[in-house]
Amino acid sequence: MEKWRRDLETWLVPFVKGLRHKTRARMCPAYIAGLIGPGDRKSVQPMAARDATTSYDQLHHFIASGAWETGPLEAALLAEADKMVGGEDAWLIVDDTALPKKGDHSVGVAPQYASSLGKTANCQSLVSVTLASREVPVMVGLRLFLPETWTEDRGRMARARVPKDRQTSLTKPEIAIEEIDRVMAAGLRFGCVLADAGYGSSGPFRQALSRRGLNWAVGLSRRQNVYPSDTGLIFPEAATGRRRKYHVPDRVAVSAENMLANEKWKKISWRRGTKGKLSCRFAARRVRVADGHRHRMRDGRVQAMPGGEEVWLVGERRATGEQKYYASNLPADTKLKTLASAIKARWVCEQAHQQLKEELGLDHFEGRSWTGLHRHALMTMIAYAFIQSRRLTAAGGKKKGPRATSATDHASCQAGNPRNLRTATTHTLPSL
Repeated sequence: MEKWRRDLETWLVPFVKGLRHKTRARMCPAYIAGLIGPGDRKSVQPMAARDATTSYDQLHHFIASGAWETGPLEAALLAEADKMVGGEDAWLIVDDTALPKKGDHSVGVAPQYASSLGKTANCQSLVSVTLASREVPVMVGLRLFLPETWTEDRGRMARARVPKDRQTSLTKPEIAIEEIDRVMAAGLRFGCVLADAGYGSSGPFRQALSRRGLNWAVGLSRRQNVYPSDTGLIFPEAATGRRRKYHVPDRVAVSAENMLANEKWKKISWRRGTKGKLSCRFAARRVRVADGHRHRMRDGRVQAMPGGEEVWLVGERRATGEQKYYASNLPADTKLKTLASAIKARWVCEQAHQQLKEELGLDHFEGRSWTGLHRHALMTMIAYAFIQSRRLTAAGGKKKGPRATSATDHASCQAGNPRNLRTATTHTLPSL
């Protein structure tokens, strides 16, 4: 206990410098040590009770109402994450995670779909950004999504102390783009952005990534209409009436599911898990997504034009019979196994979500304010980065840990949603 506390204080020096205050410089390590240390509950009161050097009032003031900015600590976290796992082979994974809550006073809480629960529940929903390499994740961003029931109620946002520049209605994909811009501005190195269909089905999200020159591989709805990559635009000749104002495609758009129905599906293994090779059947072809401008056709149908970018459409067939679909702007000569490996790399962020909740108390915060929630989330991410740093060091250095796999990774291909992640990636590395 003494040794890791000393190591933590040394590791936190770049973070503490950003606080520029003697008392805050003492509270920050104390709060993070409380998150890492023993005890089932990681809210302020029990953490303070377990630490004889601090009081509840001190810890609560630090996290909920102290006059300090999170920017310097966020910058230090990004720098540390980049040092640990950043590089051209790293993934930047966009997802969201839910924090179940009772009542309706905590900032952002509302009945909404919770992906981690697989159902609609009263909860807060946080957009997450994770940097990962070789199955070692480091979470670098957690930002609260505000439902319309909040953004339409100025009084409610004021009571929860939502900053004025955050009192706007943004979709989760829009929040994700803002977070990606933030980490890019800090110089975070990564090779490809990954996201599930909740983000990938948004045309503006994919287009925003492409405008930033980023490679991406994202989930896609099976109902998303797509065109063959060689689709052309024509002006059909009409026997009577005015000449058409817009081009129309010379092919008919079909759903992603139908586009790949007759393709050759191959069994692909993307890596080895604890129960053997992880494999599913995949198929892919080049397409153009129907996310261009929309106009009414002569027969009355409203049709979306082919997008300007040619991309990969990838299908996955699991042993259960479930099918998933994805899109990626990786180069046209990318091999199917590379596409499959990129798609499946996204699941490592689920491990980080669960570890932050079960071990570091991400969902234990009992305050109601925007500031308190985001500071608590930042502290949990810093604590998680410290643990990952120690595990990498114990395993032999930067990104050289043993093959890190979950006992449920094999089932993730079958069920699509890994569970019991206490046995997951980072837990195969040496512990504190």
